[in-house]
Amino acid sequence: MSPMKKSYKFRIYPKQAEEAIMQIVLNTCRTLYNDSLADRKEEYKRDKTSLNYYDQANTLTATKADFPSLKETHSQVLQDVLRRLDKAYQNFFRRVKQGEKPGFPRFKGYDRYDSFTYPQNGWKFIGDKKLKLAKIGVVKIKLHRNIPKSATIKTCTVKKEGNQWYAVFSLEIPDQEKSVKSEIHNPIGIDLGIKELATLSNGEKIHNPKWLRESQKKLANEQRRLSRKRKGSQNRKKQKAKVQEVYRKIKNQRSDFLHKVSNELVQTYDLIIFEDLKIKNMVKNHFLAKSIFDASWNQLVSYTTYKAEGAGKVVELINPKGTSQECSSCGATVPKTLAVRVHKCPHCGLIMDRDENAAKNILARSKYYGVPQGLREFTPVEILSRGSLKQDAPCFSTG
Repeated sequence: MSPMKKSYKFRIYPKQAEEAIMQIVLNTCRTLYNDSLADRKEEYKRDKTSLNYYDQANTLTATKADFPSLKETHSQVLQDVLRRLDKAYQNFFRRVKQGEKPGFPRFKGYDRYDSFTYPQNGWKFIGDKKLKLAKIGVVKIKLHRNIPKSATIKTCTVKKEGNQWYAVFSLEIPDQEKSVKSEIHNPIGIDLGIKELATLSNGEKIHNPKWLRESQKKLANEQRRLSRKRKGSQNRKKQKAKVQEVYRKIKNQRSDFLHKVSNELVQTYDLIIFEDLKIKNMVKNHFLAKSIFDASWNQLVSYTTYKAEGAGKVVELINPKGTSQECSSCGATVPKTLAVRVHKCPHCGLIMDRDENAAKNILARSKYYGVPQGLREFTPVEILSRGSLKQDAPCFSTG
């Protein structure tokens, strides 16, 4: 089995001098990104040839001679900027090949380039409270959780979110065992929704806090104030930071809640079955798009998946077609619109909450639900089909 990959994110507290240098590094990386993108476009217009990462990396030393300011940034950070641009091109060509919306790489405006990466070295911990960054200095770091001793830290990314700074470490954690035997004693099917975040096949429901809608009034007020500020003024810059702070709080509230929900699911159930929803297609419905984004179903599935993998539990994704229309008792198709919230089967007489009925169908479609334990041993990775409300832990309420 391949090593497990995880990212650990920690808040850092640079002093005014270090923060100024970090902002300069961001601006330097953004300028290099834009200039390198311009070079690629110009080269293609002139000779119909494409530059790649190696072509541009080989000229980086000469570029430093022409622009001495580049020497103030760690060399591997600059190389990673070129890799980032090369990856943007690769993704562009992949989308073209697959017939998706291409999305050609664009120039990065001010405040549109918010991170830089040390891909191999250039950083080190000093004790458990400080982080030394090459050509920047020593910053205070809050390690709110321990990095596993067996983990290999592959990269260190410094990221700016509003007026806050973070260090994000990409880890590879070796598997403790070659295989993890999982016995299914407590499986659950989960129907994701908008009114309720999730309905479980045992009838329990997980409340949807709707963080974005709860903060919509405050967000609208801050955005209205922003629209009145003169472009380029310091007041506009300060107000923009306030808008970013509202968005950051919404993001953190949502992430914190979903972490608690996913952790509760993994601790409670051995087999967790979700629908393999195509979110990109669903948000084309503009009446539901905001609610779908606010619910963040993909984020919940992602959190549950990696937590389950580490705990020896299993997450399975099934085809969602017809789960809401099919009767969980007799299997008959009972057509209903989204407005109909109660499933009433005219064939067998079953009357049940629409979402609970769908959750039972999701559970029944599992390939592993009901398989005798002696006939099958598997690992969590083998099954994967794709790679604060208050500050209390979430509780699942019935009804």
